[in-house]
Amino acid sequence: MNYWGHTKLWWLVLCVGILLVIGGFAYWFWPAAGYAIASQIFGWLLVLTGIVQICVSAGINRPRGWGWWLAGGVIDLFVGFLLVRSIILSEFVFPYFLAFIFIFWGISALISGISQRQRKYWWLYLINGVLLLLIGFFFIEAGYLQDMMMVSFLAALSFIYWGFAVAMTAYDMRPTDSDKLES
Repeated sequence: MNYWGHTKLWWLVLCVGILLVIGGFAYWFWPAAGYAIASQIFGWLLVLTGIVQICVSAGINRPRGWGWWLAGGVIDLFVGFLLVRSIILSEFVFPYFLAFIFIFWGISALISGISQRQRKYWWLYLINGVLLLLIGFFFIEAGYLQDMMMVSFLAALSFIYWGFAVAMTAYDMRPTDSDKLES
């Protein structure tokens, strides 16, 4: 039993993870691209992530835990469109939106780890949840201080980390042989 379920669209989730890692490294190596550009890039990545999450949750063979995917997709689409809509707005609220997203995914990873206690590596989901919550709280602190350099550093690191976490989750979502026999 997998908390996130199994789906044939696992490769879309893997592609989103890879794009998040590439976007994080791009911002890491080219910070001169600017804070506003980063918020726009990550806004579009969040729109893409939200679309993929909604597609996974609305598929014919909805995976177990599809409600989390739907809620996450709607939240990611909302935040992504807000970041893309206005550069000035995105500069002010970028750290808070990121904090909200990372706290949401941290809570869902903790719940995933608790619900999968019978699996061998269930504790990795707990560690991932705690790390995502910490990243979210760091973004709240960076937004409160209005420290763009801290937000830039955190954004690059967190999107690299988040991309790897999403990619690992995608591999966990691949259908197994028993899923193929049940179909």
